[in-house]
Amino acid sequence: MSPETNLTWRNWAGNQRAEPVRALAPRTAGEVADAVRAAAHDGLTVRMTGTGHSFTGAAVAEGVLLRPDALTAVRSVDTATGLVTVEAGLPLHTLNRVLHEHGLALANMGDIQEQTVAGALQTATHGTGRDAAGLASQVAALELVLADGSAVTCSPAERPELFDAARAGLGALGVVTAVTWKTVPAFLLRAQEAPMRWDEVLARVDEFDSANEHFEFYWFPHTEGCLTKRNNPVAGPARPLSKAKHWLDDRFLSNTVFGAVNRVTHRAPASTPFVNGVCARLLGARVYSDTSYKVFTSPRTVRFKEQEYAIPREELVPALRELRALFNRRDWRIGFPIEVRVLPPEDAWLSMAYGRRTAFIAVHVYHRAPHEEYFRAVENLLVAFGGRPHWGKLHTRDAAYLEKAYPRFGDFRALRDELDPDRRFANAYTTRVFGD
Repeated sequence: MSPETNLTWRNWAGNQRAEPVRALAPRTAGEVADAVRAAAHDGLTVRMTGTGHSFTGAAVAEGVLLRPDALTAVRSVDTATGLVTVEAGLPLHTLNRVLHEHGLALANMGDIQEQTVAGALQTATHGTGRDAAGLASQVAALELVLADGSAVTCSPAERPELFDAARAGLGALGVVTAVTWKTVPAFLLRAQEAPMRWDEVLARVDEFDSANEHFEFYWFPHTEGCLTKRNNPVAGPARPLSKAKHWLDDRFLSNTVFGAVNRVTHRAPASTPFVNGVCARLLGARVYSDTSYKVFTSPRTVRFKEQEYAIPREELVPALRELRALFNRRDWRIGFPIEVRVLPPEDAWLSMAYGRRTAFIAVHVYHRAPHEEYFRAVENLLVAFGGRPHWGKLHTRDAAYLEKAYPRFGDFRALRDELDPDRRFANAYTTRVFGD
């Protein structure tokens, strides 16, 4: 495990960078422990990166950067219990394929599968679901290396408080080296996607939410157009999109054309309302069924910056109406659609859905576009509705605010004081959100 120096690290969106003192690619939990002890000896902090899909500074390593590239083993698959243990650096897309080969699946997931399993888990990545919750609710056990270099396992039966805190711990309690997942038998999803006008979507949100296992929609700003998505388990047989249709919709229109559109609107912002209207019409209705992870996830090649807030589910429609009114008052030209999802309550202490049924509102901008004014105004609006920021997406909240937003926040900080008093796993972001 030879260290790398003179390294510049950047995240996927290009808005975060780091120049760590050294970078290492440990191959085992033991080598992670060695790296943590060596960092302590040298007075350096330690962060493990994933694939850089967080927009915040969560993965920024100021001292020692640990790469998870060599921590990708599938340690065990138990088809009888559905418990599957994999190492931290395994990409979600590889996990999905391994599970499918064994007749298993994750019950729910987000729409990107490029992240490492630990990176996605530590920022409480979620999808949309009526009954099926996010990644933090699908974990049976964690293996971590703590600040003193010890390797521990936690689960509901073994160190349960650490388990509840560390499932969405931002790497602030220890370096996750392996995750044991609670999987379900492999299943098919029937996807029903349909364009719909804004007023109809808002009038039927409760209906769509209660009648579908997975419901979400996108609103195209400056237009009346929305795209609704309803995904439900189906017995089969699978009726996937043809290769031509998949390429046209998900590769060409949603990525190649959308990327070109954003380059145009970035240079000519006044064209945005017209272009958004065209985009809303191009993405028409379609129905298909396929393996669950192929329906949950989509390719994303257009780079962007994102902010997402979680609010109480009952506040969704009022918040959306306020958001629409905010657009009417501002001279914004936003080319990216706004995404709305829902989730049942979760019990991981720092899950954005902790203790309450939750709605998520996500706003995006092209990665080269300024985001500060737009994100700040939307953030202020959603904070007024009791919003909790997504840990991996841009926000300005600090520990003083988050302590009021999360009932177990004080318990998390107390556990952090106990396990990492010297702040071996701290960086500027964790210091802002958790305090010194």
